[in-house]
Amino acid sequence: MAETVGVAEAKKRFSELVDRVKRGERFVVLRRGRPAVGLVPPDEVGESSDGAPAGLVSIVGALADWPELDEVVAEIYASRRRARDRVAPNLD
Repeated sequence: MAETVGVAEAKKRFSELVDRVKRGERFVVLRRGRPAVGLVPPDEVGESSDGAPAGLVSIVGALADWPELDEVVAEIYASRRRARDRVAPNLD
């Protein structure tokens, strides 16, 4: 089980936490009481147990071969601007 620590405390003790993670400990950093980041040894990052990329690493380049991506994203933004359920942020 990973120990939890708040963001402010993690900032103050970052060097100590890094040293402890190097020894195999794990921490979950909480922001406003909710998990925000996990501090884990580097050998636990980037690959799943079967050797395949895990997390966000697994989607790197996934959309690179989609020629219509720019058009689809533009349509999503246009649809969001037309929606009446909430004000869309100006992303331009």
